Amino acid sequence: MKDTLKPGLTHQFKFKIPRTKTVPHLYPESEMFQQMPDVLATGYLVGLMEWACIEALKPHLDWPREQSLGTHVNFSHLAATPPGLTVTVEVRLDKMQGRKLGFYLTAHDGVDKIAEGTHERVVIDAARFNAKIGEKSRTAAG
Repeated sequence: MKDTLKPGLTHQFKFKIPRTKTVPHLYPESEMFQQMPDVLATGYLVGLMEWACIEALKPHLDWPREQSLGTHVNFSHLAATPPGLTVTVEVRLDKMQGRKLGFYLTAHDGVDKIAEGTHERVVIDAARFNAKIGEKSRTAAG
């Protein structure tokens, strides 16, 4: 982590919601999801909030050697967003405890505030992390 990574860091991220990020596309294997409204899926919203944090962090990490992974999400999904609207995510880094980072985020679709909450991420060494995951996969395979 670079010494520029400090609490108070802010970032704004925008993304136009395509139809492929709506509820029916979340799990195409689920017939129930196929019958649900064509609005931004909460699962994709969580990913969008994580993406905004990654974008905020990237200039302050030794990318791609250092990366970050989400460890906790606590968002409220406040309003539905149809495809075609642009969501703006506002990110603020509030806490740092070593490699553990705490964020406050809000998201707005141009009409409504659609989400707010907190998110924790941890900075990882990608090679070391990938080695551990490779070992886990080998162990699981027997």
